[in-house]
Amino acid sequence: MQIRALMYFDELVRTNSMRQAAENLNVAPTAISRQIENLESHFGAPLVERSARGVKLTAAGELLAARAGRTLRELDHVQQLIDDLKGLQRGHVSIYANGATVTNLLAPVLAKFSLEYPQLRFSVTITSARQAVDAVNSAEADIAVTLFAPPMSGTKVRLRSEIVYDLIATPEHPAAAHAEIPIRKLTDYALALPEKSFGFRQAFDTLFEKEGLDLDPVFVTSSLEMLKELVISGAAVTLLPALTVRREIEAGQLLAIPLSGKTGIRTHIDLCVAPDRQLSFAATTLLDFIETFMREHTDSRTARKG
Repeated sequence: MQIRALMYFDELVRTNSMRQAAENLNVAPTAISRQIENLESHFGAPLVERSARGVKLTAAGELLAARAGRTLRELDHVQQLIDDLKGLQRGHVSIYANGATVTNLLAPVLAKFSLEYPQLRFSVTITSARQAVDAVNSAEADIAVTLFAPPMSGTKVRLRSEIVYDLIATPEHPAAAHAEIPIRKLTDYALALPEKSFGFRQAFDTLFEKEGLDLDPVFVTSSLEMLKELVISGAAVTLLPALTVRREIEAGQLLAIPLSGKTGIRTHIDLCVAPDRQLSFAATTLLDFIETFMREHTDSRTARKG
């Protein structure tokens, strides 16, 4: 069985069209058909059913499709490892991440890292924590960076760092007069908060309920950018890790004011890899780079290496 046949089959599964698969691979549709026939001959079973609507996988085709993509990804990974042995510092790293905080963590890391290693290429997918971990387990991702992730098996947590949420306000806001803000004081201000589907919003709700307070935000949004703009305009304050608004703090547009007492909001960022997969030079070097950055920009007292 040839690798090319698997590549053609995988592209056909992805596009669900002989014509589109042929265009993407820059070959004739007959070449796709021929390679599919080779696979069917090799396995001794039909893999696809052709119709005017496109192609439909048979039971055998579904079985192969579930494994062909990972097989091809692993072969690409092996090629990177071989290139590493030959001293070629090039390659591609796939990173899956979740949460707006993670976006603000990764962007400066990748920007700095790319300047040091211009031959490397990166793809970053922002998704849910569970999908990020699943991507590492299925070899779709080399690295997962997750925020508010539930306990999940199958991955190794390389580093766990704690993040603290502060009150974010403008320097002109009345809250800026406080060195620390009691939780109860938040009810005096117009709040802008993420919607209830966000894990850290659920933590806010739990904290306010524990304190016997009614959480009545003026603004609710799924957009971090919207939260920041509402605060910058002076219309509201919000609760976010200072990391997510570092640029605005450095520009003097915003302040991060700690919550007083021990009743703060904390979460963790996990840096995850597959426990049984050797990483390429590119992925290993980036992993070390992200770990160093996380230690420098999160609570180093609670950073734990797995």
